[in-house]
Amino acid sequence: MAVKKDLSINYLGVKCENPFFLSSSPVGSNYEMVSKAYEAGWGGVFYKTVGIFIADECSPRFDIGTKETTPWLGFKNMEQISDKPLDVNLENIFKLKRDYPDKVMVATIMGSCEEEWVKLSKLVTDAGADLIECNFSCPQMTSHAMGSDVGTNPELVEAYSRAVAGATHLPVIAKMTPNLASMEIPALAAIKGGAKGVSAINTVKSITNIDFENMTGMPVVNGKSSISGYSGAAVKPIALRFIAQLAQHPEIIKNVELSGVGGIETWRDVVEFLLLGVRNIQVTTAVMQYGYRIVEDMASGLMHWMNENGYKNLDEFIGLALPNIIPAEELDRDYKVIAKINEKKCIGCGRCYVSCYDGAHQAIDWDQKKRKPVVDSEKCVGCHLCLNVCPVPDCIVPGDVIFKKGREPHEVKLKKFYE
Repeated sequence: MAVKKDLSINYLGVKCENPFFLSSSPVGSNYEMVSKAYEAGWGGVFYKTVGIFIADECSPRFDIGTKETTPWLGFKNMEQISDKPLDVNLENIFKLKRDYPDKVMVATIMGSCEEEWVKLSKLVTDAGADLIECNFSCPQMTSHAMGSDVGTNPELVEAYSRAVAGATHLPVIAKMTPNLASMEIPALAAIKGGAKGVSAINTVKSITNIDFENMTGMPVVNGKSSISGYSGAAVKPIALRFIAQLAQHPEIIKNVELSGVGGIETWRDVVEFLLLGVRNIQVTTAVMQYGYRIVEDMASGLMHWMNENGYKNLDEFIGLALPNIIPAEELDRDYKVIAKINEKKCIGCGRCYVSCYDGAHQAIDWDQKKRKPVVDSEKCVGCHLCLNVCPVPDCIVPGDVIFKKGREPHEVKLKKFYE
C-alpha cells in the first residue's frame, strides 16, 4: 500500500522537497547525470567538486571491500575533483538551475589558496547555485594544498571558510574529513570563519586489499597503488559517530545545520542519520551500485516508518536519539541481561556455543544428545555475543535481568525486538 508523508525540509534557509541529495562525486558530475537524478526524485545535488585545478585521473581507480558472500561492503576510490574545465562545470550548474528551478543545487568547490577559494565562490554564486560547500576533506588529492590535508588544519579551515563566506551571500557548508581524532575542532574553526553548515563524513583513508600478483594495494596502477578514500556501508558506523559528536557539541549544533554522508543505502540508514540531528542526506556509493532510482526505495521506506510511528513530517523526529547517546562512564552497569535461547527456533548449528567458548565467557554448554546449546546463567555475563552470531532471527533474545551483588534493583529498559 502506498503511503504519502511530507518529506519536505528547510535546509539552511532553502526549501527542499525532500532531504535526499547526491553527494559531491562522480554520480553528479555533468548535466545529463544530475538531470537524470532530479527526474528520479532527488531533492538536490552537491555537484562534483569544481576547482581551478583539473584532475588528471589514473586507471583503474576503484576497488571494493568484501566479506564472505557480501559484495560491496566498502568501496575505495582514487578519484579527485572534477576532470572538466571550470567553464564547463559553471555552464552545467547554470543550465541545471535554469531547467530545474525547484531542485536544489549545491556547488562544491576546492581551491589551493585563498585567492582561488574567493574566485570559485564568486563564480558559482553567479552561476546560480543555492548553497556552497567547501571541500576540506578529499583524501586523494595529488597536492597537499588541497583536500584532507587542509581539513586537518583548523587555521586553514577557518581562513578559507572566511574567504568564501565573505565573497558570497549564499550559506557556506564546510565538508569535514574523518581522517583525524576530533572533527569538532576544525568544525568550530569553520563556524568561526562563517560556515553555516557542516557535511560529515567524507571518505576514510584506506588500503582495501593487497594484490599478491603485483605486491601492491588495489587497484593496481602500473604495478603501484596508493592510500585513498573508503566509503559504503562499512563506514556508516564511523559517520554516525562523528555526526553524534558534532550534534552534541553545544556551540556546533547551535550555530550550524548538519548534512549526513557515509554508508547510506537504505531507508533505515536515512532514519538513523535523521535521528542524530542531520537535516540533509547525501548519497554516492549506493547510487554507484543500484542507480538513481534507489531514492524511491529510501523515500518509500522512510514514509512507511513515519506512518507506523505516527510522524507527520521530518522535524517531529530529527535529533530524537541524541539525548540517549551518553559517555561510557554514565552507562548503567548495575545489572546483566542473561541470554535466552528459543529451543523451537534453534537449528542446532552450534555457532553460539563455539563463539561463547572460544571468544567470550564459556557460558554456553552443548547438549550432545539433543544437539542444542544451553545457557549457564551463573557464567553468563550478558555480553550478547551469542545473539549477534546466531543466524536465526529471534532465536536468541534478551532474557532475565539479574542485578549485580550489592546493587539496588530498578526498572531497566531493554531492546525487545531484533530484526
